[in-house]
Amino acid sequence: MPDATIHTVGKILMNLAPILYRVELPNGKIIMAHLSKPLTVAKAVFSIDDRVILELTPYDFDNARILGLAD
Repeated sequence: MPDATIHTVGKILMNLAPILYRVELPNGKIIMAHLSKPLTVAKAVFSIDDRVILELTPYDFDNARILGLAD
């Protein structure tokens, strides 16, 4: 069974490419985040200061997957 993923909320700081963003975590760390496959297919675009739901693996805390907008 694969290791469980970590879900958190982050704030978009910068759009680097159509599917790549620089995001700030709640603890102040700045990471790279890319859109999940469904968001890529839907051609989702996020703006600076949008709060998004992130998925990280326990092995890499420098990259994340964006799952959608947070409430």
